[in-house]
Amino acid sequence: MIPDSSTLAAGTSHPVAEQTTALPTAALPAMTLGELADRLGGRLVDTQTASVPLVGAKPIHEAGPGELTFLDGDKNLPLWKSCRAAAVLVNPRFIPPEGCRAIPRLEVDDPLMAFAEAVLLFRRPPPASFQGIHPQAIVAQSARLGENVTIHPGAVIGERVELGENVVIHPGAVVQDDCKLGRDCVIHPRAVLYPGVILGDRVVVHAGAVLGGDGFGYRFHQGRHLKVPQLGGLVVGDDVEIGCNTTIDRGTFGDTKIGAGTKIDNLVQIGHNTSIGRHNLICGLVGIAGSCATGDHVVLAGQVGLRDHITIGSRAVIGAQAGVSRDIKPDASVVGSPAIPDKEFKAIYAASLRLPRLPNQLREIFERLDRLEASSLSSKIHADVNRNGDADAGSQDDPPAESQPA
Repeated sequence: MIPDSSTLAAGTSHPVAEQTTALPTAALPAMTLGELADRLGGRLVDTQTASVPLVGAKPIHEAGPGELTFLDGDKNLPLWKSCRAAAVLVNPRFIPPEGCRAIPRLEVDDPLMAFAEAVLLFRRPPPASFQGIHPQAIVAQSARLGENVTIHPGAVIGERVELGENVVIHPGAVVQDDCKLGRDCVIHPRAVLYPGVILGDRVVVHAGAVLGGDGFGYRFHQGRHLKVPQLGGLVVGDDVEIGCNTTIDRGTFGDTKIGAGTKIDNLVQIGHNTSIGRHNLICGLVGIAGSCATGDHVVLAGQVGLRDHITIGSRAVIGAQAGVSRDIKPDASVVGSPAIPDKEFKAIYAASLRLPRLPNQLREIFERLDRLEASSLSSKIHADVNRNGDADAGSQDDPPAESQPA
């Protein structure tokens, strides 16, 4: 949510915080497999392994003694034989391969997500290199800052900006005039928020992203392309993450909107007046033209391109490199350029794999036809010869006609 003005410090100056010392370096947290099972809500296959000590978590091809790993599906099953991990996260249906070392197992519903949670449990908290407002940060006097805001050196905060509690602005980031950021937002180095951009709570903007730049709007008039003023805004919902070097344009007259929970990868372009639904996944190098709309839980795979003024229904999945030029219905799964249903695309692709063999197959067919035609012609000629021969023989066997008396 956007910070309430009552929670913001409204003074005309901002106290410069002294640099804080880094957190003391500590050994990695350690725990037993039984303690980890309690933290993750998992079930030990063998309760006697509850005392197995763990000091870290790594993928199965890297994990060694004292470390946790996970197995999700059959892809990495061949690595089980050489696995040196102290314990492994598996799903309840997992059956270990025969003839391999018995590794203590912790059953969970989703091994991948449980492993991600375990990695955070073992990770040492990063040192706080700085907290507060650095003396080399540029903060407008009219900016209003919530509690525990951190602004790193070289960051720029414009006039009338509002920052919620616990916001972190990293070095070189620019938050221009009249922007509003909710609590717990993080703006990474050299990201730029153009004037009037609004972010909800817990939004993460990665390095080099540009939010709220002018949309690509021009009108051809009297032989020239004249710029249409881009007077709208950009509103980003709660829990959105925006990848490195992604650009999201402001609206022309209304707002461009990004729904809560949406995750946007690196190098994505979202055009003006577009409305992205909640909890979308937008992968790298996606390009979305202006005035598009997506429903909730839409997936746009890598390098997807959307033409302007189209609507993608909720829960639709657009496959990698698809070119979408028409509306897509909810729950549809499409791929290809132009995008078509994936079942149809797979059938066409399967047929295309047979195309290289067609010339040889056609050549064989024509050769067989030639042979059949030649054989048929030879048989016809032979039959005609036989008929003619039979006719001649019959004429020789006929008795001579009797001569008539004069």
